[in-house]
Amino acid sequence: METTNGKLSRKLRMALVGGGQGAFIGRVHATAAILDNRASLVAGALSSSAEKAKASAPSYDIPESRAYGSYKELIEKELALPADQRIDFVSVATPNHTHFEIAKAAAEAGFNVICDKPMTFDFAQAEELVKVVEKSGVVFAVSHNYTGYPLVRQAREMILNGELGEIQAIRSNYIQGWLRSRLEAEDQKQAAWRTDPGKSGAAGAFGDIGTHAYNLGRYMTGLIPSDVSCHLKIFAPGRRLDDYGHAVIRFENGALGTVTASQISHGRENDLFIEVDGTKGALSWRQEEPNVMIVRRNGSPHQMYTRDPNAPFMNSMGKAACRLPSGHPEAFFEAFGNVYRFAYDAMVARATGVAFEKKNTIYPNVYDGAEGMYFIQQCVNSSSQNGAWLPLKYSGARS
Repeated sequence: METTNGKLSRKLRMALVGGGQGAFIGRVHATAAILDNRASLVAGALSSSAEKAKASAPSYDIPESRAYGSYKELIEKELALPADQRIDFVSVATPNHTHFEIAKAAAEAGFNVICDKPMTFDFAQAEELVKVVEKSGVVFAVSHNYTGYPLVRQAREMILNGELGEIQAIRSNYIQGWLRSRLEAEDQKQAAWRTDPGKSGAAGAFGDIGTHAYNLGRYMTGLIPSDVSCHLKIFAPGRRLDDYGHAVIRFENGALGTVTASQISHGRENDLFIEVDGTKGALSWRQEEPNVMIVRRNGSPHQMYTRDPNAPFMNSMGKAACRLPSGHPEAFFEAFGNVYRFAYDAMVARATGVAFEKKNTIYPNVYDGAEGMYFIQQCVNSSSQNGAWLPLKYSGARS
């Protein structure tokens, strides 16, 4: 028996698509997925090149019999296996333009999906994928991994509980410098596809990292956006997609937000940082120093929250995202692992016939992925119209 009293008496079985030799994010997915010993990587289609896919399998301990030459072969042959052997979910860690076809095929086959961001190539694909997921009933998570940091979840709970009062301003930024020069002209792999409109989509920096900054603000505050005005810019001569951009967002409650994304700022690495202003207080958090959050209130000393699962000031969501005692840094892999951890809870519920939440989840889901694609579309459209104000409320957004 695989299930006992609504629990799964085995590890979940994972297939990885992407992550072959020379890849970055596929290895992150594979590491995060097994961090809590709740899943095993048993199959993969690790590259668009069948030869490279099979050659990459040993480094993941994927047996030769389940090292597939394509995602189509993976799905076909896994479906042919007995139910107690086939995979439970597919992790999609490939360039943007391939996400939709892979995720759609996996969901239609009944496999749960964890997909890298941005979820699809464009918003039309995202809308179709939402329908596929709703019809199939699979668990679908999107790896907006910054939502997994303990202090991000601490902040979310504090804000939603009203500890900062009414939220009036959000400033969310993701600043990098690695594309200051045209690395794509040197055939650098990561730069080449990220700056190619045929592979990355309609946006460059805003699609790659601006979506993270936008998602972080939405996740932390729960505020519903109404309109956006955006300016995107290409500063590196000859580049085909934006490498800098700035968006102003009006929210339904009257708050204002800004999202800034740069990949041309000298010396900046992965500097995602956010500031939230409320009527009772303000907070700030920085991804490069993820175990510290600052809370400020006029007339009171500034408070420095540190990630400490045993401290009385940590709320339940912050504690639940921790794995280590205070003073031992938790960072990128652990945050990524938290997306997997809470998606696994839903996968187990589905496997055991227990109802589970599909929209207002603690992990980013297919609706969040679609909202991110709508954000990209509307920002690109606004910028093309000299910053015109355009609607930003996505009809399927979490409440």
